[in-house]
Amino acid sequence: MKLVFLRIGLLFSLKQLLLWSFLALPAWAQFRVEVTGVGMTQLPVVIVPFKGEATAPQKLASIVQADLERSGQFKGLSAGSVLMDESSRPDWSSWRQQSADALLAGSVTRLADGRYDVRARLWDVVKGQDKGDFKDTVSASELRLSAHRMADWVYLQLTGTPGAFTSRISYVTKSAGRYALWIADSDGENAQSALSSPEPIISPSWSPSGSQLAYVSFEQRKPVVYVHDLATGQRRAVANFKGSNSAPAWSADGKYLVATLSREGGSQLFRIDLQGGEPRRLTQSGSINTEPAFSPDGSALFFVSDRGGSPQIYRMPAQGGPAERITFSGTYNISPAVSPDGRWLAYVSRVGAGFRLHLMELASGQVTALTDTTADERPSFAPNSRLLVYASIFQGRESLMTTTLDGRVKARLAGQGGDIREPHWGPVRP
Repeated sequence: MKLVFLRIGLLFSLKQLLLWSFLALPAWAQFRVEVTGVGMTQLPVVIVPFKGEATAPQKLASIVQADLERSGQFKGLSAGSVLMDESSRPDWSSWRQQSADALLAGSVTRLADGRYDVRARLWDVVKGQDKGDFKDTVSASELRLSAHRMADWVYLQLTGTPGAFTSRISYVTKSAGRYALWIADSDGENAQSALSSPEPIISPSWSPSGSQLAYVSFEQRKPVVYVHDLATGQRRAVANFKGSNSAPAWSADGKYLVATLSREGGSQLFRIDLQGGEPRRLTQSGSINTEPAFSPDGSALFFVSDRGGSPQIYRMPAQGGPAERITFSGTYNISPAVSPDGRWLAYVSRVGAGFRLHLMELASGQVTALTDTTADERPSFAPNSRLLVYASIFQGRESLMTTTLDGRVKARLAGQGGDIREPHWGPVRP
């Protein structure tokens, strides 16, 4: 049995119950992004290697192309040996013969002060039109971020929808008896350790501003909820009550958390104001109530309860009140995540002896299984609601995976040294 619905209100995988015996990535390890599957419609785009990037610390064109392909919306075409930059005039007939719909070219130039001038231009090959230019000036350490910004800009120009490549993800690893909370770019690269502990760390949750993380740490030999400021590294315990303190979720305004506490017996949802004061109980049933997730406007809470006899997902007003059951397909449904546009509910459902990622359209109640794997855990939406990140076992390895909402295009963010757990997708950075 992959997951155990515990009376303390925590959802652990079997490996977590065995103290997470997986190996962690070394601090310098990079992810290898592997994209599989073909979308129903993918826009063919050519991204020419940028002029000057051979001597730059980052290969911007490759980062942009990987971002776009991972989104499932684009198919990258080879630029061959063509040399271009943002000031070039495209040979339209040549690119049309390759069935390209869009073309991106640019340059990266080191300035006298050590910063880099990044420029690019996007063309509509079919119409033979200039679609605009991109400009950025960044330090060497920000070149990857600049490439993600460029990918967001291209995504917006070609789809009309904002991209989410400048966002970040968090996840947890274990190595040599220590647990680490990591912050990485949306493609899994540029990972930085935010916390290291000899005791388990679970359930990282991004604040709406992206400046803080809430998580659960066992360093006091019991689950305690902390809020961690990423800029300063300072943190504070916000839920260290008698019994279990778990599953923190941020309110839409970032002023309070809802978490699962067992301070009054059983596992119930409580509101915890970050300015202080006593937690306020939101659920009144004698059943397990855990894993809260806010609706985008903050008006409702989705959560898991076994009040009907087995774990299912319910919805109630954010301030507490009557709850309605949301999931009816399957006998064991957990880990709810609501898309930022409010249209979708992702969750994990037990199918036979395995656990698979599912997606529900909230308006219609229609449910789709997105995966054919059997050990999926903790889905989380990209800020633009177009992708999901989740943990799974892929080709025998614990991995972070992303998938499009139709399940057709998946990418594995695979570590070189071991397993990765507990992903959560943060907001877009400015």
